[in-house]
Amino acid sequence: MKKLSAPEQDRFFEDFPAFSPTDNKEGAKASFKFDDFNEAFGVMTRIAIKADQMDHHPEWFNVYNKLDITLTTHDVGGLSEKDVELATFITKIIPENQG
Repeated sequence: MKKLSAPEQDRFFEDFPAFSPTDNKEGAKASFKFDDFNEAFGVMTRIAIKADQMDHHPEWFNVYNKLDITLTTHDVGGLSEKDVELATFITKIIPENQG
């Protein structure tokens, strides 16, 4: 596995506009707001199942109806194809207006 190149990283942020670069530029972060805790936790559960299947787990923080997600591949020091795959899944299950 390798780190995405600069052009590939640019494309990542074009393809996944809910995500922005982390402060250290080694990952991608997004914040989502849901109607209530149950909806937020349901989405987290779906992401957790996918992440476990991929053996690639996001960093996240949840308070009531808010969910902050950071994607990065620590082994390569930045974004990788695993992050692309997980971001694709996340954007399929979270409606655009949740961001």
